[in-house]
Amino acid sequence: MKYQIQGETLPVVICQLEGGEKMITESGAMAWMSPNMQMETTSNGGVGKALGRAFAGEKLFQNIYTAQGGPGMIAFASSFPGSIKAFQISPGQDMIFQKSAFLAGEAGVTLSVHFRKKIASGLFGGEGFIMQKVSGQGIVFAEFDGHVVEYELQPGQKIIVDTGYVAAMTASCGMDVQSVPGVKNILFGGEGLFNTVITGPGHVWLQTMPISNVAGAIRPYIPSGS
Repeated sequence: MKYQIQGETLPVVICQLEGGEKMITESGAMAWMSPNMQMETTSNGGVGKALGRAFAGEKLFQNIYTAQGGPGMIAFASSFPGSIKAFQISPGQDMIFQKSAFLAGEAGVTLSVHFRKKIASGLFGGEGFIMQKVSGQGIVFAEFDGHVVEYELQPGQKIIVDTGYVAAMTASCGMDVQSVPGVKNILFGGEGLFNTVITGPGHVWLQTMPISNVAGAIRPYIPSGS
């Protein structure tokens, strides 16, 4: 499979497949394709795995697209202004994504739910508690909100992030939640009650415009129902 990511604000990834190659994606992610791409809707691993994906922000069923009778082309578009990034997944090289980041991937990759080790901290930490784990073998595409800034953390090195800005990290990173210190900071700081602490070693991808922040910013301007 060869691919090209085009566009800046609203990107799309265009994949060129050899005959018989497959891509998996969520329903609704396909933007356009050649006529010989055959679609099959599946739970892709049974009810248990489907429910796990749903818990991680994905849909119960996935679509598998196969290039029939020769080379094929298929494109997957982002659903929100931001970035599409490609990741090479291999045994021992898993990735952790924000909830709902998975866009598409080669048939050898597996998507599952990822929990923080400290359940109580995760529950208080909000949307970052439940994330996606991608394992297996192949290339996977993820969509992030806004632009992406990357950091390489050394062993024991930490970075403190507002939870919604965590886009992805290598599975070697550790993640926890800490409360904002000081009653005055909590009441008047305007930054929420908790932050996410990521600890190296590993690579971290941060996003600049979480969709949850955008929703909060426009909510006061939406007329309420009568």
